[in-house]
Amino acid sequence: MATSESVSGSRLESGTSARGTTTIADNVVSTIAGIAVRETDGVHSVGKVPSRALGAVKDKVSGSDDPGRGVKVEVGEKQTAVDVDIVVDYGIPILEVARNIRTHVTDAVETMTGLEVVETNITVTDVHVPGSDDDEDEDGSSERTSRVR
Repeated sequence: MATSESVSGSRLESGTSARGTTTIADNVVSTIAGIAVRETDGVHSVGKVPSRALGAVKDKVSGSDDPGRGVKVEVGEKQTAVDVDIVVDYGIPILEVARNIRTHVTDAVETMTGLEVVETNITVTDVHVPGSDDDEDEDGSSERTSRVR
């Protein structure tokens, strides 16, 4: 049974045993859900454009990425709700991607935490079209012609 310890985590108690408690922080749930979302076919990226841009800068500076970025969770005593913003790959049925995300997130979070996932809300913020990234040449340099002199 899980009991809420604070806004930032959930305390899980195993039965009526007095052997101790386990507390799972909200960011643990968001990390688990974020990894499950990123592993879903058809998901190009997670998060809204500003958070992805800021996250890319943070990733370069810190040398690591944040798998929970773009995922918000609300954790209660026994249940959790997940909100995620995604960019889908062009040509993949969005409803199929959403259904697969819900399945992957539910399986991962419930298996790892014991919390029931009551809802997974998905906002599709964009569609990624292959070849549309930054107009870069093969050597990686960006070539843009100016319209004014």
